[in-house]
Amino acid sequence: MKAYIEMNREELLEERARLTEKFEEIKGRKLQLDMSRGKPSYKQLELSNGMMDVLASDSYFNDETGTDCRNYGVLSGIPEAKKLMGAMSEVGPEDMIIFGNSSLNIMFDTVSRSFTHGVCGCTPWCKLDKVKFLCPVPGYDRHFRITEYFGIEMINIPMSETGPDMDLVEQYVNHDPAVKGIWCVPKYSNPQGYSYSDETVRRFAALTPAAEDFRIYWDNAYSIHHLYEDPEDQDVILELLDECRKAGHPDIVFKFISTSKVSFPGSGLAAVAASPKNLEDIRKHLMVQTIGHDKMNQLRHVRFFGNLPNMKEHMHRHAAILRPKFQTVLNTLDTELGGLGIGSWTRPRGGYFISFDAMEGCAKAIVAKCAEAGVKLTPAGATYPYGRDPEDKNIRIAPSYPPAKELKKAADVFVTSVKLVSVDKLLEKM
Repeated sequence: MKAYIEMNREELLEERARLTEKFEEIKGRKLQLDMSRGKPSYKQLELSNGMMDVLASDSYFNDETGTDCRNYGVLSGIPEAKKLMGAMSEVGPEDMIIFGNSSLNIMFDTVSRSFTHGVCGCTPWCKLDKVKFLCPVPGYDRHFRITEYFGIEMINIPMSETGPDMDLVEQYVNHDPAVKGIWCVPKYSNPQGYSYSDETVRRFAALTPAAEDFRIYWDNAYSIHHLYEDPEDQDVILELLDECRKAGHPDIVFKFISTSKVSFPGSGLAAVAASPKNLEDIRKHLMVQTIGHDKMNQLRHVRFFGNLPNMKEHMHRHAAILRPKFQTVLNTLDTELGGLGIGSWTRPRGGYFISFDAMEGCAKAIVAKCAEAGVKLTPAGATYPYGRDPEDKNIRIAPSYPPAKELKKAADVFVTSVKLVSVDKLLEKM
């Protein structure tokens, strides 16, 4: 089909009439489909059901040191869990503290602790005139909600296929002492699915922050979440904690990880990796907050997975469910929107999202049009701080949750909505 941007007014009006008829037909189906969050599907949850069978009333409940996991104690996590999560995070067990089920909870607590008590003896942020965070965009909405909750000023940093604009990052971090952190999803980023290049990781490690308490919030949420089994089709990134040590800056990173999309999202394991200085500071506060996290859940995970190779094999089964869903959405985008000049989209090799960029000023209208036809998407603007996309063009697509048959329907609604809104936008400009 001829590109929309090359059509004259008469051609656009004809296309609009055709699309309106199709859209009304779709509305008549009274669909109720949800592509708003990156939730694992029912079939994915079923993959981990065996975890519920590894502990029974007659099980041996002690960890490898003999500690009874049913009782109090072991603040940093049982040794086996630290080994497993350390391997998943590409660090040693001595670099880890195991928490509860949510890495987002750890991030929130880390920011909160920085406000009330400071970072490693530095001035608590609540006593400072200004606190700033750098936010690669588009990015993860829940990161931005944490910093917005605490009243932190958020600064947009453009993303590319190699990671954040490091010239800007260095300019802010190395010269502005009010900049205390940066949010990062370094592998299969949310929502674009980009992975940071070796140069980007090394430039992060080489930062010389103006603020002693600056930290990189490295949310490695998708560390083993590949869509393809062939290693050549999998992204690999440098391990940041090791790079920071090599650069002589071991303390500038908090590395977060969880099994939320490996086992059960609501009942997984979450952990943080950091330098000895940072871990000691965390433990100092953690021992007031809790006597220990859920060691029985740690034991379940360790006995179910055993080791990292088994965990990666488990992830192959996740990928077998997810891959056709991503292909369904991408094929629909390619077939229906390719060559029309009204949008672009990423082709991730892992993670949970596809990032779609519409024509400027169209994202909110497209999401609203999809909702009108019974398809729920992440709100337009959510991938930017304060929910404000300055160009109103980015939309996050989450293919994971709907069954395959429903996903095709949802993708059809999406492309029809994109076309209809784009035609209207082009007609407005004439």
